[in-house]
Amino acid sequence: MQQNDKLKIKVNSNDNPYPSTDIQQKLLQPRRLTSYFIVLIDNGSITYQLDLQDITISDGELLFAMPNQIFIPPPKKDNLNYFKLLFDEHTLALLPQHFPFLINPLNSQTIILDNAAKERVRKVFEILNQLLHIDKHPTDTEIILAYLNLLLSELNSAYFKNEAVDIVNTNLSKFVEFKLMVETHLTEQPSINTIAEKLALTTNSLYRLVKEYSGTSPKDFFTNRLMIEAQRKLRYSTLSVKELAYELGFNDPDYFSRLFKKCTGKSVTAFLEDPKDLSGK
Repeated sequence: MQQNDKLKIKVNSNDNPYPSTDIQQKLLQPRRLTSYFIVLIDNGSITYQLDLQDITISDGELLFAMPNQIFIPPPKKDNLNYFKLLFDEHTLALLPQHFPFLINPLNSQTIILDNAAKERVRKVFEILNQLLHIDKHPTDTEIILAYLNLLLSELNSAYFKNEAVDIVNTNLSKFVEFKLMVETHLTEQPSINTIAEKLALTTNSLYRLVKEYSGTSPKDFFTNRLMIEAQRKLRYSTLSVKELAYELGFNDPDYFSRLFKKCTGKSVTAFLEDPKDLSGK
């Protein structure tokens, strides 16, 4: 991925597509993302798969994916103008601010840009492409980070643009904290009471908050996220069911298997027999 000797960050576009058919075929294989992935469609239309769900984006639309998602890119298309960006958690941690959209609190992995925002975002992509790919001399890391910070600021603003809320001062910020806590402590399986206490909320307040933004209870939200992780690991790891249950924080593998069937509608065996299935997402 690396195009900079100090940062794990890479840009691809029509100007610098993947260099060979062999590499393209390798990149088209399903994989578990280890970095953040962002693609802007400047002109044309294309369909990606995230966790085996089709997501189509076209002119002025952007898709972002997060580490651990199962990602299947589409074959290369003619007459498609695009910019793609990959960067890892370490690179993100070097930026001076946080970007709540990257944990996807509104459960939408596409961003629609208005004309003005699209033009600004496209220009920043062009600059990053120049810094990382075109320029022959290495660019200072601080400059690359400055433009990455600018790009993510634009996308964060566009992500929340149609929400009649203030991400800093309203319940949405608490939901972002809740979702981040779920991701951070997923395999520890903390109680809902513990989560509420860490968020300085009562359990009733947490319930109302999560119900408002996800349509489900905190417990069901946590369980659903666990089952998504279970399906990802079943599909793309060599763990046995027992090993997977323990890795996800279950003390009883049989209980894990029963819960998996209850949540997905399929037994673990039936799930593994269907190569196209990733239920519960």
